[in-house]
Amino acid sequence: MSDREQQRQRSVRSFVKRVGRMTPAQDRALRELWPEIGIAFSEEQLDLHTVFGRTVPRVLEIGFGNGETLVKQASANPAIDYIGIEVHDPGVGHCLLHIETAGLSNVRLISHDAVEVMALQIPDGKLSRINLYFPDPWPKKRHHKRRLVQPSFLELAAQKIEAAGSLHLATDWQNYAEHIDALIESQERFRLTERRVHIGDNPLDRPITKFERRGLKLGHKIWDWQLTRIS
Repeated sequence: MSDREQQRQRSVRSFVKRVGRMTPAQDRALRELWPEIGIAFSEEQLDLHTVFGRTVPRVLEIGFGNGETLVKQASANPAIDYIGIEVHDPGVGHCLLHIETAGLSNVRLISHDAVEVMALQIPDGKLSRINLYFPDPWPKKRHHKRRLVQPSFLELAAQKIEAAGSLHLATDWQNYAEHIDALIESQERFRLTERRVHIGDNPLDRPITKFERRGLKLGHKIWDWQLTRIS
């Protein structure tokens, strides 16, 4: 991705940073747990071996919400390191509390725009997998440019994922699913490994999420994709 493309992607934000209610426990977590588990945003690349103290496969989850799926996957896979990105402070605090309760040492969190983190902080070819579950669908046509899944995002993800690594996507919005299908068809950096459409009963290599349950209550279907980076 060129510097101009990166700047354009950053100028159109895929999120609105909401001011949510912070509980006393979440506030305590941000004060006491963030210094150990959190990573400050910087324009310098991270040395992931130094961050985690070991060299193992690493997974990035973008927009982890309250951290439910991130913590479940990290708990189930202690031999894998996880990096979670989320911009909403209450969700970050909630996730920190779950990490503390689970006693996990294989999770680190970053609170910043995911595109900037990927472009500037994550070294190329160092991720085995990226998870993007139920990103904001921006359903109104005039807002489609704000959707995170765009050609530039797929190109950036391909740079950060190792050869034969994977990109996992999920949405409950049909129009976004059609948008993603069209992008997958037109790009050349990933091979479509699997695509599922279900009603919450067959998620693709992931736990069910809070946003998924919300969509199911609205009568939505669920779309899952697994893409494999082409060498």
